[in-house]
Amino acid sequence: QVQPVESGGGLVQAGDSLRLSCAASGRTFSSYAMGWFRQAPGKEREFVTAVSRSGDVLSYADSVKGRFTISRDNAKGTVYLQMNILKPEDTAAYYCAAGFVNFGQVLSDPRNYRYWGQGTQVTVSS
Repeated sequence: QVQPVESGGGLVQAGDSLRLSCAASGRTFSSYAMGWFRQAPGKEREFVTAVSRSGDVLSYADSVKGRFTISRDNAKGTVYLQMNILKPEDTAAYYCAAGFVNFGQVLSDPRNYRYWGQGTQVTVSS
């Protein structure tokens, strides 16, 4: 198993950038697809982005395309979320998740992720 731990959140202004990190070290880290989800107060959890176990398949929510970038470093057991041109609507708790996403399954479905971090707060002021 893996135990994701997020870091890098904070309070920024609209237009700023943040880089979130998710440490999920383990011998089998490279066996997991890694995803980022977020949840704002009073809102449902939503998909942000994800990367396949091999790193060759990326998926992004329409709301973050062109602004956010996901990447992974299997040697370090870490996945990153580079967030640029942040908007107030990006404000949420961001969660990192790991799961076995097989062929035919979608990376954006939270039901495909078994292990979840505790989240890191991102607040974007206008």
